[in-house]
Amino acid sequence: MVWELEIILRLLLAALLGGIIGLEREAVNKAAGFRTHTLVSVGSSLIMIVSISIFLEFSYRTNIDPARIAAQVVSGIGFLGAGAIMRSGASVKGLTTAATLWVVAGIGLAVGSGSYLAAIVTTIIVYISLVYLYRLENAVNLKKRLHTLHVEMDDKPGQIGLVCSTLGDYEINIKNIEVIREKHDNQTIQLEILVKLPAKANINNIIATLESLNGVHKVKLS
Repeated sequence: MVWELEIILRLLLAALLGGIIGLEREAVNKAAGFRTHTLVSVGSSLIMIVSISIFLEFSYRTNIDPARIAAQVVSGIGFLGAGAIMRSGASVKGLTTAATLWVVAGIGLAVGSGSYLAAIVTTIIVYISLVYLYRLENAVNLKKRLHTLHVEMDDKPGQIGLVCSTLGDYEINIKNIEVIREKHDNQTIQLEILVKLPAKANINNIIATLESLNGVHKVKLS
C-alpha cells in the first residue's frame, strides 16, 4: 500500500513539474506546450517506476539493471524533440523547445526514481532560464546590433539579389531572409531581413541607399 501511494505521488509530482515548464512554452505559443511537456514528464516517470518495480520483483532471480529500460527514454525523446525543430530560411527554430522536452524527460526520470530534490531544483533552473535568461539573451543581441530590415519592393527577377548585394557593400551580415507575399497584391513583396550591422554603420545612409534602388518602395528598420 505504501508503494502504491508513493507511485501516485511520483506521477502527480512529475505532471506538476513538467506542466510548469509546459505552461511557459504554451505562453509563448510553441507547438509543444503544456500537454506535451506534462505527458513527457509523466511518461518518463512511469517508465522509471516500471523499471524499479521490475528490479524489485525479479532481482533475486536474475541479474537485472533497472536503468536499462529508463535509458531508452533519453534516446527516444530525441525523435519527439526533432519534431519541434523547424528550419526557416537560414535560421533554425524550435531548439529551445526540443531542449525543454529533453530536460522534462530527465525530470520525469528523476521523480520516478525518487530523486525529488533534483527534479524540483532542475525545474526551477529551467523555468528561470526560459523566462529571465531570454531577456538577457535579447540584451546581448542588441549589443551585437541585430536588427530587422523591412523592405517593400517590386516582385521581379533579381530584385532580392540587388538588395542583398547593396547590403553587402555596407559590410552588413545577413542572418535570415523571409519573403512575405500579399494575397491581394501579386506585384509587390515584403522582405524581412535579419541583419547584423557593423559598429560604425550609418543606418540613415543605408536606408536611403536601399530606397534609391529601382523597384524598392519603402524601407524600415526595427
